[in-house]
Amino acid sequence: MTIGWGFVGTGRHPDTKVALAMGSVDGARLVAAYSRDIDRAEAFSARHGVSAAYDSVDALLQDSRVDAVFISTPNSLHSEHTIAAAQAGKHVLVEKPMAVSVLEAQEMVEACRRAGVVLGVAFQLRTHPAHQEMRRLVQDGTLGVIPMVQAQWGTRAVRGVVEVPARTGLSSWWENPELIGGASTMMGTGVHAIDLLHYILDKPVVEVAAISDGHSDERPLEQAAVLSLRFQDGTIGTMCCGRRMPDSRNDAVVYGTSGRAIASDSLWEALRGGLEVVSDTINLTRSYDPDPLGLFRLQTQAFQSAVEDGGEPPATGVDGLRVVQVTSAMIESATTGRTVKVEPAS
Repeated sequence: MTIGWGFVGTGRHPDTKVALAMGSVDGARLVAAYSRDIDRAEAFSARHGVSAAYDSVDALLQDSRVDAVFISTPNSLHSEHTIAAAQAGKHVLVEKPMAVSVLEAQEMVEACRRAGVVLGVAFQLRTHPAHQEMRRLVQDGTLGVIPMVQAQWGTRAVRGVVEVPARTGLSSWWENPELIGGASTMMGTGVHAIDLLHYILDKPVVEVAAISDGHSDERPLEQAAVLSLRFQDGTIGTMCCGRRMPDSRNDAVVYGTSGRAIASDSLWEALRGGLEVVSDTINLTRSYDPDPLGLFRLQTQAFQSAVEDGGEPPATGVDGLRVVQVTSAMIESATTGRTVKVEPAS
């Protein structure tokens, strides 16, 4: 089966990563691209061999060759574009964060359910073999009862904090609290780390306490944040994210009563890093050859399989909704200084 892809948004991320990865996946055909600037849409299409360029989302959604869309517009537009795509009968893979509010995320899930289309969220870390192995070790009991987990994803500085390396390439809307959704580094990397912990434990967060260097009148958007988490089964955890960390080790760690597992330097956009497991029954060390597009290829393959087989993508709309709930709780906690309860979504 061939899946015709349309790109709703042609920014840095789809241009330098996702389109390149999709173009190398069997069964993926790049057929349409949308940008408000038709010249930009046409340039993107020329670079990636896309068949048609549009400056209207509706026009792209009316293209019968488009079976699925990859949405990477500003965060505040994800809901509008996802619902429009669902109503047009298109499957949706939406960039993280899924939405800027819990209500919007719920509406996206319901719209796709009503339309009978697949809704996936681009949490590509779920496709990393180290993270999949950690999830298996938790589920089969190899690590015993899990009292604590940790995850960190830090990056270099961004515009407005210290000098910005030219290669960061962030769009200006990342500095607008309304367009980005009320948080900055949390929206950029923190949501990935939260979803990864959800994935490994297969349990949602039910309580959040957060400290950030923002969420004040003087600085509404944070560049560093630390979250303390309680999961549904009682496991506690920590998540750190930041954009002022030029030498961050981006690891995920699971501590169990029978052992531990560390995915080392694996929280990146690229496939990289290693896995170490030390337990009563299994001891292993693995490393993974770096592949800048590997996670995006695996994500595309898994999403297309869900469309073809009627299954679920690696991260579903409900998975995305749960992360939006945690993000909203993080913003409230960092602003008020209080712990916030989270009602798990289903």
